[in-house]
Amino acid sequence: MRLFVIVQAVMWATALASQCPMAGSPGFMSRDSIHRNNQRDTSPTADFEAIKREIAVLLKDSKNWWPADFGNYGPFMIRLAWHCSGSHRVSDGRGGCDGARIRKVPEYAWDDNTNLDKAVKLLQPVKDAHPEISWADLIILTGNAAIESMGGPKLGFCAGRKDDADGSASLVLGPTPEQEALSPCKVNGNCTSPFGPTTVGLIYVNPEGHLGNPDPALSAVDVRDTFSRMGFNDLETVALIGGGHAFGKTHGACTTGPGPNPIQSPDAPWPGTCGDGPLKGKGNNTYTSGFEGAWTRDPTEWSSEYFYNLLSYDWVKFTGPGGKNQWMPSNKDAPPIRMLTADIALLYDAEYKKIVETFGQHPEQLDKVFADAWYKLTTADMGQRFRCINADAPPAQPFQHPLPAPPAKRAQVKDVMAKINQTLFKPFPQIDGDIVDSNNAAYYGAQFIDLAYQCASTFRATDYKGGCNGARIRYWPESGWPANAGLDQVRQVLQPVKDSFGETLTWSDLIVLAGDTALSYATGGKLSLKIVNGRSDAYDGNQSLDFLPRQYYSNADIEVTDNMAVMGLSPHDAVALAGRPRSGVEQKRRGLLGAYSKSSLLSNTYYKLLLSETWEPTTSNPKVFESKQNPGTFMLATDVALLSNPQLKAIVQEYAQDESKFFNDFASAWNYLMHADLPVTESASSNPPTQDNQSNLKASSDSKHALDRVAVAGLALLSLFIVL
Repeated sequence: MRLFVIVQAVMWATALASQCPMAGSPGFMSRDSIHRNNQRDTSPTADFEAIKREIAVLLKDSKNWWPADFGNYGPFMIRLAWHCSGSHRVSDGRGGCDGARIRKVPEYAWDDNTNLDKAVKLLQPVKDAHPEISWADLIILTGNAAIESMGGPKLGFCAGRKDDADGSASLVLGPTPEQEALSPCKVNGNCTSPFGPTTVGLIYVNPEGHLGNPDPALSAVDVRDTFSRMGFNDLETVALIGGGHAFGKTHGACTTGPGPNPIQSPDAPWPGTCGDGPLKGKGNNTYTSGFEGAWTRDPTEWSSEYFYNLLSYDWVKFTGPGGKNQWMPSNKDAPPIRMLTADIALLYDAEYKKIVETFGQHPEQLDKVFADAWYKLTTADMGQRFRCINADAPPAQPFQHPLPAPPAKRAQVKDVMAKINQTLFKPFPQIDGDIVDSNNAAYYGAQFIDLAYQCASTFRATDYKGGCNGARIRYWPESGWPANAGLDQVRQVLQPVKDSFGETLTWSDLIVLAGDTALSYATGGKLSLKIVNGRSDAYDGNQSLDFLPRQYYSNADIEVTDNMAVMGLSPHDAVALAGRPRSGVEQKRRGLLGAYSKSSLLSNTYYKLLLSETWEPTTSNPKVFESKQNPGTFMLATDVALLSNPQLKAIVQEYAQDESKFFNDFASAWNYLMHADLPVTESASSNPPTQDNQSNLKASSDSKHALDRVAVAGLALLSLFIVL
């Protein structure tokens, strides 16, 4: 089975390469795309209600070239919005409808997206008439309009999605060589996290059952597993399944399938093979999933009938006209409704069945839970509420990681940084500092830099979660992550600074400003740092459960390139940030052996050492390498991995020769990472320091210096070739 997946992945990658100039990229993005308010594909002045009224007319205008089921395209458009959104996964934030990559290979050609090209074609006139809305926003808005027009609950809408030029950001979703390298699926149908669905090419589970076995109990396990990888609990899962299946039908009119897919036939995919004459492959002759039938008696009307049907009939297996296992009522007088194994599974799990009974008896509860779950489904990849550009977007929801308002009165940045500067060499009882000179003075600057980096590097450009705003690093689970071992002691060094300013200074601002101050000292003020305050502190660390550490990498080469993609870093960004000062004390707290240098200064020594030494893995820790020529000098496996990738090694060589270039690129990358999680309105401090009052710091915008973070072809494939 895995050989088949690999062969298919190579075939798809070849097809993508012929269509996409960035094929082979792991999904890098422009730095400007991080702040949605800088550039957007949807105008904030777009009249979304007017567009919805046009959509409502389209839904009932059946076309001969693709007739609407029951005279209404509503269920078809719900499926488009669901499948565009349903690829999002919590493991790395990838997927989701932001980017509208369902229109591009590889998502476009997934088996679960069969015939959705027709839904996009039906929407083309609306898109042409309204260039002010992105495809991604239009797809979600259309799904909302469809549900509401058929009597469903009023749904929230968050505008501001962008349209990707190609499908490269979905390469790791499979089936591609990138997916096989990052999250190989040994048995298709039994894929595990970080992969989202159980089956490559599907959105969630195989609806026929685990590995095609129509056993509802086994299917229930798959349902819970895959929905949890999306971040949904049991209540949300049952609401989405039952609410979604209130509408429409499945299509499997014959056993011969939908015909060639977009990889096999790019110009005319899925023509259909069922039936004859003018309606061949469409209408009642449609083949999409291979299953056939509707879940309810009125598939164009919102209701809780799905749950009533599950509970009211004795369901028996049968083979549908598409040749697949389905379920039908045993009662001869029952309506011609059908269920799939993944539906019947809800009766074979005690918790799921309780929820089915609740929704069957209390439809009003379904309305509320479904509306909330649908908004989460379609918006989870959009980040915090401030990224919604429409004023009528719902208030911030828990999945959007709302934070308290920042202090109304904020401490002056120059005063805070002056206090931090006094702390760099101030002895602190029982907390070790690095010894960096002959005076044996304890230095905490490298530890401040490390604290700021660890706090900010949780940011994911894939779904805009994480970052240092909130200072969640103070709480479990981040405080217990191995990479953060000992950082609670670093915060103790900063506690007197926090106490000096009280509520006017948040921990999140203090942590970042401490890193900025230490870097200013480490370069003699040579870095052009952008100083920003106005962050907030979270009440606890629960939000961090949505962006846990990615500890599933098979080797350091893949770890380096994938982290770059997830964090939104360019190759130059990643290599520059790798050269940040390291604290030997902090490294040892984490169970490592030390750092590459005892210097308190930022320089290009890191790159010179990487190139000049022979690095060998240590016997005590395979993730730590030691210099053969200079024992006691250490690098991490992720450092040495920079030499395995030709493009990254070239950047290492560049910085080893040109320290000024390194400083410029480091400042640009640091500024990006420290501020990527902030709204644009916080991109400039309300009281920035000046040359007069902060001699070691130059506050300026990095907008002119921003390097291109557009995809660099080949990095992910190079990592793959290292593995295979």
